[in-house]
Amino acid sequence: MSERIIRVLIAKPGLDGHDRGAKVVARALRDAGFEVIYTGLRRTPEQIATAAVEEDADAVGLSLLSGAHNHLFPKVVQLLKEKGADDILVFGGGIIPHEDIPGLKAAGIKEIFTSGTPTADIIDFLRKQFD
Repeated sequence: MSERIIRVLIAKPGLDGHDRGAKVVARALRDAGFEVIYTGLRRTPEQIATAAVEEDADAVGLSLLSGAHNHLFPKVVQLLKEKGADDILVFGGGIIPHEDIPGLKAAGIKEIFTSGTPTADIIDFLRKQFD
């Protein structure tokens, strides 16, 4: 990884109250040398986009298990664009059907990591994006 520390905001949009996966990813990224900001549960897309800008995040990782990913993930991307922060990389993960992934990517989500993805894959992906 380059000398610059990459700042990653991990967020749980919507009403999904399950955050184990998000915490596992946050811890793995931290242990790999990333600076991690965890927003906690039940955040609105507006809160997430605002926090990403205020925290000067390089990337936003969205985690969702509730099935609202097709609405909430693109909304975060849209709000970042509206705030002039479309250079912030957005990736997502959770319980996401494979057939939804192309639409999410078309909406600006750089990558989707489905349940069970090794954290090393997420770390490698982010390192490649910022090297």
